[in-house]
Amino acid sequence: MASEDMYRKLIALLDERGATYRVIEHEPEGVTEAVSRLRGHDPGQAAKCMVVMVKVGKKVTRYAAAVIPGDKRVDFARMKALYGGTYAGFAPKEVAEELAGTPVGTIPPFSFDERLPLFVDPELFRHDELFFNAARFDRTIALATEDYRSIARPRAERIAQP
Repeated sequence: MASEDMYRKLIALLDERGATYRVIEHEPEGVTEAVSRLRGHDPGQAAKCMVVMVKVGKKVTRYAAAVIPGDKRVDFARMKALYGGTYAGFAPKEVAEELAGTPVGTIPPFSFDERLPLFVDPELFRHDELFFNAARFDRTIALATEDYRSIARPRAERIAQP
């Protein structure tokens, strides 16, 4: 799925569910700290989404979308423990983009692929509004946190570290 298709799919989902959101247009940017400055909010309000690969034994590899505050890093040890795995790290770029349906750096904090369970660090829920790249480097969605929780239905787990 192309970025533009994923962007339209995301907007359609938010509209269909009556979400409170706004689209912010800005210069193309995929780095959380830089785009947070462009959008005018604290990086901790950014919902940064990455695809994590977890090896479970020698023959099984599982993936997850890990959503963390923009000023944190993924706790790979925690992701590994959640799956009972032996290794956790970033998924290869090609795999991440296939599962997310959009380029790395634009992955929204939603999953549209059953092979990609969605985990979110509950620290993000302390904000009334979340900001994330909307499957494009030049578009951000500012979404009411409660709408995010009810629409995305992520699994809340402490998966971020400083």
